[in-house]
Amino acid sequence: MIVAMMESATEEQIQQVIERMVELGFDVHRTTGAIQTVLAGVGKPAQFEVQEFQVLAGVAEAYRISSPYKLAGRGFRPEGTVVRFPNGVTVGGEEVVVMAGPCSVESREQILLSAQQVAAGGAKFLRGGAFKPRSSPYSFQGMGLEGLKLLREVGDSTGLLIISEVMEISQIELMMPYVDVFQVGARNMQNFNLLRELGHVRKPVLLKRGIAATIEELLLSAEYILAGGNYDLILCERGIRTFETYTRNTMDISAIPVLKKLTHLPVLGDPSHGVGRRDMVPAMAMAAVAAGADGLLMEMHPNPDKAMSDGAQSLFPEQYEKLMDNLRALAPVVGRSVAKPAYAI
Repeated sequence: MIVAMMESATEEQIQQVIERMVELGFDVHRTTGAIQTVLAGVGKPAQFEVQEFQVLAGVAEAYRISSPYKLAGRGFRPEGTVVRFPNGVTVGGEEVVVMAGPCSVESREQILLSAQQVAAGGAKFLRGGAFKPRSSPYSFQGMGLEGLKLLREVGDSTGLLIISEVMEISQIELMMPYVDVFQVGARNMQNFNLLRELGHVRKPVLLKRGIAATIEELLLSAEYILAGGNYDLILCERGIRTFETYTRNTMDISAIPVLKKLTHLPVLGDPSHGVGRRDMVPAMAMAAVAAGADGLLMEMHPNPDKAMSDGAQSLFPEQYEKLMDNLRALAPVVGRSVAKPAYAI
């Protein structure tokens, strides 16, 4: 159930509504927007009549939620969620935010040069894997803790925020001091134990769509994190597996406007995994922004031909720089902007 309070509702009236919802067996999640407070009741309450809440003092509207995702639905935060970071960067606002970098941390020299090139193009986040889930057990698995330390070091020196993938519950505490965003990869979208634990942390999470997941399944996975009280959640469309084999995945551009309609959460596009071919990444990145994406997650490597993972889908630095210039030209057409470079090599 959703209870939207009047703009003039007092704190006492809000608390009275919360107490009544708790009495009925609801778990209550409160969000306060620019205009009003919204209360979302989830769980398996006793029998109740929604009309009871419609007549309570301070209540503007109350209604049952028919969708299976209660907190991820746009009704919980009609104005949309903006994820804010201590350095002033926001995801979900007017600016299209870019997260870029190599698939994995390979050495100090490689990740430092990557960070400098990423920042020089105007990105706000450095992406890089310290722990790498690979299809083959014989492929490069990442540098682990040493990779995390390198990410933090170069992030601090270039002013970039750090996003890196968490693969299991035991890594959460280890990663906390080093990353600004936990990334949940496609393989873990339905790792519900991991999602529950990330719901208890107070650090933003980026959740990628699974390779064969429906949009509803993605939103239900998001619900696990939101239900734990972590509302700083970002969704990412990264392509799905279809019968088409020309590209690595099929980049579902249509999922972006669908998600923007169904949920209040920011939505990013990942064109690198979406097609798996660097020659097509710029076109899909532009398409994602045109479709309403709040940001992009892309792979860029100083020397993709020597990359230890995902070299074929990683942009060359000059490709990345040209794409960022094109994005800055495109964004105003859809009422958005892309940051100018704040760092020069």
